[in-house]
Amino acid sequence: MPNASASPSHPPVLAFIGGGNMARSLIGGLIARGADPARLRVAEPVPALREALARDFGVPVFERGEQAVQGADVWLLAVKPQVMREVCAALAAQAREQAPLAISIAAGITAGQLDRWLGGGAAVVRAMPNTPALLGAGITGLYANDAARPRFDQAAELLSAVGPTVRIDDEAQMDAVTAVSGSGPAYLFLLAEAMQQAGEAQGLDADAARALVVQTLLGAATMLQSSEEPAATLRARVTSPGGTTQAAVETFEAGGLRELVGRAIAAATERGRQLSAANE
Repeated sequence: MPNASASPSHPPVLAFIGGGNMARSLIGGLIARGADPARLRVAEPVPALREALARDFGVPVFERGEQAVQGADVWLLAVKPQVMREVCAALAAQAREQAPLAISIAAGITAGQLDRWLGGGAAVVRAMPNTPALLGAGITGLYANDAARPRFDQAAELLSAVGPTVRIDDEAQMDAVTAVSGSGPAYLFLLAEAMQQAGEAQGLDADAARALVVQTLLGAATMLQSSEEPAATLRARVTSPGGTTQAAVETFEAGGLRELVGRAIAAATERGRQLSAANE
């Protein structure tokens, strides 16, 4: 991951501020792709989590962020949104001195807020991964402020350790990214829950219903990923006129499924904007 301060023979030092599940996933993905654990540093205040990171990955661990970022080229800010301001304020002097690439995975915190909290002039990338990243199957939307744009590829390469990335040029669209993919897994879990309950209501036992639902969702997602055709075409292909699928799809359409999904995505997008405003 080359940058202005690192060459292929001297890869950058990455400091993770926060050692929770997403940080663990990124660390594991980077190491699996050949990263040197000695160049991945983690600040985590909870002793048990800190010890587990050192034991499981062999990475240097620290109690405080100020210790972890010393000499680090890239900072990955993986703390809860409500403590981000405090964390950044504690690192602001070092940010001005070291000029790192700062990548935040905190929902609802804007690049402008991060820049101010880090002392101004910071190269900031705002990232929105989703929970399948914990399995290396996530997707991440990335927005870079002006100072970070020359280093965007470096941020994308880091986050690609847990799945593909999508570049977002307008930060206002990051709330829509959160609504579609950040929150999206919960929508599929809700659909799976409803499908299983419906299957059981039709007489299937719980284990059979769950197996049928899980593999159906996985198979359909795989078809979407492997096909160049849009979802509408794939749907039409399995909807025979007068058949069982048509009966179900017509019921969904009559119930206003498309409009309901649209309202849900809009509500999640608006909530993201509200969360950003609340941190001003």
